[in-house]
Amino acid sequence: MHRRPSSRPVRALAPVLAAGALLTCAACSGGGGAGGDSASEVAASPLAAESELAAPRTEKSAAPRAESTAPVLTPAGARTALITESDLEDNWTQVQDAARWGDKLIVGKVDVADFLTAKTNAADCQKLLDALYDDDLLGKPTGASALTGFEQSNSRLLYQVAAYDRARLGTSLNWLKTLPVKCDQFTATDSKGGHRTVQVIESPVPSVGDARQGLQVTVTGTSGSEPTTLTVELAVVRVGTDAITVTSGGLDGTEADTTGTAVQQGTARLKDVLAGRTPTAQPGDVN
Repeated sequence: MHRRPSSRPVRALAPVLAAGALLTCAACSGGGGAGGDSASEVAASPLAAESELAAPRTEKSAAPRAESTAPVLTPAGARTALITESDLEDNWTQVQDAARWGDKLIVGKVDVADFLTAKTNAADCQKLLDALYDDDLLGKPTGASALTGFEQSNSRLLYQVAAYDRARLGTSLNWLKTLPVKCDQFTATDSKGGHRTVQVIESPVPSVGDARQGLQVTVTGTSGSEPTTLTVELAVVRVGTDAITVTSGGLDGTEADTTGTAVQQGTARLKDVLAGRTPTAQPGDVN
């Protein structure tokens, strides 16, 4: 596996190659649409103002002298909002080095020649690859953040919770929605001149949170002269100005069911934290 220095703030995610090298899958995903508790409902909880997990935030509204409070995710709250092994199905094992995961298959320079009539799309596809590797599909968090990772056979799952600027978060979600069209299929070249075919399609996300987007990214190339296909399932769910990002998959294919479970359980945990409650782990039951 290609490991990057541990000083990097965030990382990507991937599986174990047959040749013995580790690949990783980077992060994310969920489509638009409202759902779940509103910010005003969360703020109404008396526990939210007292909890160390979510601090009160006062924001002026458009109406004169009118104010509303919304909870702010704290570092302790972000850590508490992370899912655990008991939130997932199957035999996923939590790991301690998820922040160091790296992925060589994701790294590459987009072949602009693939975009004959829409060369600006090449920049978006390059941004996608870079964001997958750096694990910042939603941009850098502006507030508290936490991440954890899990392994099962040749698959890995990276789970993140973070606070963002609301406008930038909305822009990032809208950008993700355009990628299945802009980057449906293209070629990327690695540092040795090898070519990889990248395909991007939309992926369903459970109807939770305030907005969501899902993507499936497939990278086909070679490793040790052997054909290799890395498939990554990405899911992003917005809850107020916070978001959870799930990236799962590997050389054995996608982990769509597990991704859905992580999204459902994780959204519930984040809402509990923002409401000042301590979440309880519940085994997922996504079919």
